[in-house]
This record gives sequence, structure tokens and C-alpha cells, in this order.
Amino acid sequence: MGKRKKLAAEARKAALKTQYFAKLKDVPSSPRKMRYVVDLIRGMEVNRALGTLRFSQKAASADVEKVLRSAIANWEQKNERKAEEGELFVTRVFVDEGATLKRMRPAPQGRGYRIRKRSNHITLYVDTKND
Repeated sequence: MGKRKKLAAEARKAALKTQYFAKLKDVPSSPRKMRYVVDLIRGMEVNRALGTLRFSQKAASADVEKVLRSAIANWEQKNERKAEEGELFVTRVFVDEGATLKRMRPAPQGRGYRIRKRSNHITLYVDTKND
């Protein structure tokens, strides 16, 4: 590895140490359905976001709640203290498309219909408001 690439990689690693995030990969639901839920909590305070996800009717909200709890735990682990009420906020959250499983379904007259079973990856960042 060249000198410039190595310096860039070290800078990226150092930047990750000051960010508090969690990822959940290969969630078996479409990214479009997941983005509806993610848009509900973007920019919210974490306790309010947890309440919103808990009482949401969407099935995807359980997966987003799991990622949010993990991100909060990561923040507490790196800062070696518990988060206070109203301290943490969801700063960034995004959903990327994962692998798509392609299946065939029998159809009339010898045809086959395509079924695309989509998956997604969730990345959620939390931080304090004063940063």
C-alpha cells in the first residue's frame, strides 16, 4: 500500500472513533418500506424516537429500534457513561439496498413470473446536539 493511501486509511479510522453509529445488514424487507420508518425518526431525540418506533404499526420499525438501541449502547460504551435524558439525537440515518434474491413463480400457459426478494442495510448515527 502506498504512503498516500495508508495516510488516508488512518485518517478514516481516526474519524470513525469519534462517531457513534450502528449498522444492520441484510434486513429482509425492501428499502422503500424501511425508508418510510427511518424518515419518521430522522433528527429526533433518541427517547422520543424509541417511543415512536415502539408504537409504530410498521413491521420494519422493530429492526430500526434494534439498530437505534445498538447505536445508543455504542455511544455509552465509547464515552464510559450513561446517556442523560434529552442528550442524544439521531443525527444521520440512511437505508441502502442490499442483495436481491431472484426467484421464479409458475404462471399460466407455461410462463414464469419473476419475484425479487429485496433486502437492505440500515446505518444509524447518534450524537449530542452541541457537537
